Amino acid sequence: MERSADIAPPQTAPGAEARFPYDRAAVERFREAFPRARWSDELGSWFVPGKTAARRIERWLAQEGASRSAHDDSKGRDAFAFDPLSSPYLEVADDLRIRTPYSKTVLEELRAIPWARWDEQLRAWRVPFRSYETLRHHWPRIERAARRAEPEERKRGREANKDSDEHRAAKLRYAERKRHRYPLPAEDLPPLGRAVATEQYGIVVFREISGEVADAADSAMFYPHLMEATVDYLWARWRPATLAELIKTWPARRVAGSTERSRGWWQPTLGELRIARQRARSLERRKRRKVQS
Repeated sequence: MERSADIAPPQTAPGAEARFPYDRAAVERFREAFPRARWSDELGSWFVPGKTAARRIERWLAQEGASRSAHDDSKGRDAFAFDPLSSPYLEVADDLRIRTPYSKTVLEELRAIPWARWDEQLRAWRVPFRSYETLRHHWPRIERAARRAEPEERKRGREANKDSDEHRAAKLRYAERKRHRYPLPAEDLPPLGRAVATEQYGIVVFREISGEVADAADSAMFYPHLMEATVDYLWARWRPATLAELIKTWPARRVAGSTERSRGWWQPTLGELRIARQRARSLERRKRRKVQS
């Protein structure tokens, strides 16, 4: 901040502090809007006197933010015009709109772009021009993943891999998943009916413990935590956690350690819950569309 100013005002004086990233032009605009403002070295901020100062500062900061966004969008448009992206997955309108076949990789890449958002009505991701430089950085991975997700490409991949060991292993894993069973340590069972995290199936809810002992020799290929098991594991029945259950779940304060992971289940962190909630919301939207159609 510009520190040309004057002594910090008395703490008893009515007023409010203003803080914003240093920019000479912004400081000039601020001093025009608040001629009585004074810089305080002690507070590291501007002090604006007056009983309505807080409301006036909030309004000014909101206007600055909107102006800055418009400025950054303008710079992004210029960057796009100078070095444009051309792709069947990208449409240029008031912003940049992206439509691709469903791909987890594409979703992960788009979620890493500031201000990118999904528009349900347009059935497209919308990215403002101010994020163009970031989008351009992510675009090669987005486009490669989108091409791999095309139906014909998926079909070719399946045909090419159907006789491979990887394909056979994937089929076995899929068949095991459909059984909706999971080995849990008999001496350390999770609470039934509550969302917990697992390595293989994400965040799930265990419905019942069957009492049947899991054979580590037969199941370790699906559940690696059985390989070094020193206690008996029992089969449990599970189902995916619903969005409502994920929202109600209280997150763990710390990331699960090796002991918790080695038993096969743990209390999810806020980061894990956020990812699961996003997926659950997407699933609910797809279900609603199917019902409507």
